[in-house]
Amino acid sequence: MCDHVDADLAPADRAILEFAMKLTKTPGRMSEADVERLRARGFCDAGVHDIVQITALFNYYNRLGDGLGIDLEPEFDREPGWKTE
Repeated sequence: MCDHVDADLAPADRAILEFAMKLTKTPGRMSEADVERLRARGFCDAGVHDIVQITALFNYYNRLGDGLGIDLEPEFDREPGWKTE
């Protein structure tokens, strides 16, 4: 599954992915309303905390790999112009 927007997901799963995408792409725009949307889907504070921690961890791993030029998932092509020398 590569596109959560068109995927057939449970409402709670879609809410997690929408939250994670916003946190990844525009972290400065996160607000209490984003957390409230997760709560409306049944997540408690501990669940929200876990979602934030996991999103942050994967963002860290991806930036570490990209910054060092590590090919963590060779089956996916890198963006055009990436140099590994």
